[in-house]
Amino acid sequence: MPIIVGGTNYYIESLLWKVLLDIKQVDSDEESLQNDKASMKANLENLDGLELHRRLTEVDPDMASMLHPHDKRKVSRSLQVFLDTGVPHSKLIKEQKLQAGGGDLGGPLRFDNLCIFWLHCDLKVLDQRLDKRVDEMLSAGLIEELKDFHRLYNEKKIKENNQDYQHGIFQSIGFKEFHDYLTVSVDAPEDMKTRLFQKGVELLKLATKRYARKQNKWVQNRFLNRPGSAVPPVYGLDVSDVTRWEESVLDPAIEILTSVMKGETPTAQPLRVKSEVMRNKRSRHVCDLCDKVIIGDLEWKAHLKSKKHVYHSKKKTRLTLEKDCKNDSVHSLPSTTEIQTEEITLC
Repeated sequence: MPIIVGGTNYYIESLLWKVLLDIKQVDSDEESLQNDKASMKANLENLDGLELHRRLTEVDPDMASMLHPHDKRKVSRSLQVFLDTGVPHSKLIKEQKLQAGGGDLGGPLRFDNLCIFWLHCDLKVLDQRLDKRVDEMLSAGLIEELKDFHRLYNEKKIKENNQDYQHGIFQSIGFKEFHDYLTVSVDAPEDMKTRLFQKGVELLKLATKRYARKQNKWVQNRFLNRPGSAVPPVYGLDVSDVTRWEESVLDPAIEILTSVMKGETPTAQPLRVKSEVMRNKRSRHVCDLCDKVIIGDLEWKAHLKSKKHVYHSKKKTRLTLEKDCKNDSVHSLPSTTEIQTEEITLC
C-alpha cells in the first residue's frame, strides 16, 4: 500500500484522480516539427494577454470563453496544449470528464481502496508555528541563499527589465518578499537596510500564513466538497496539541488504516462539509456598464456588488429616468391648434 505524504495538494490530486492530460510527444523523425512547436511556444511568451486570447479563440473558442484575457498563464497553457496535440484543450478535458466515474473536476479515481488523512490545527496555533518556521529558515541561512540566487540569476533580469515574479522559481514564497532588500544600493544607510529587511520578514510571514489558509480552503473545496460519488473518505486529525500526538493523531490513524486495509468500515466518521450549490468557476459574464469580462459565478456576484458597478448602475438608472421624464414632458405639451383654441376661448 503506497503512502503519499506532502503539502503540495495538486500533486496529490493528480496521483489520486485521472486529471492529467496525456500530451503525446512527436516521433524522432518529426524533429523539424518539434523544433517549430518549441519556437512557437517561445513566441507565446512575448505576446500580450489580449493577443494570446484572440489566438486561443480561433483554435479553441470553448476554452477561450472560460478564460479571462488577462489570465495570460492559463491562456498560454491552453494554446500550448493545442500546439502539442492538435486537439483543442476543451475537447481533451471534456473527454476526461466523460470517463466512467468522472465529474466536473476531472476524471475518475485511479484506485479503488484509499483514504485521506488531513492533519489540521487551530488557526492561532498554526500562525504561531508558521512564524516560528520563518524564524528558523532565517537562522538556517535563508538570506544568504537569497542573496546568492539574486546575484547569479536575478540581477541580470532586473537590468534587462525582464523580471517577472509570476513565473518559475521567482514566484516562490520567500523571494519576491525580499525584493526591496535585495535590490537596495550597497551605499544605502544601514537603518534603511534594516527597515527593508524587517519589511521582508513581515511580508514572508504574511505570505506563508496566506498560503496555509489557501491550502486549507483547497482541501475543503477539492476533497471535501468534490462533486460525484468517486470521492475517498477524508479523516481529520487534530494536531493542535503535539503533546497528545499518540492519542489524537497516531492511534486513530492506525485504527482507521487497519480497517481500510481489511476492507472494513472504520468506527471514525470521515469529514463532510455541507455542500453548497456548485458554482461554475468558468462561466463567462460581460458587464456592458463597466466594460469588463468576468469569469466565474462567484466573481460575477462580487462584481455586481462592487462600488464601480453600483455607481454605473445608478448612473444609468438616473439617465434613463431623466430621458423618460423628458419624453413625457414633450408628449404632454398641447398642440398649436389646442393652444389657439384655448386662447380664443379665453378671449
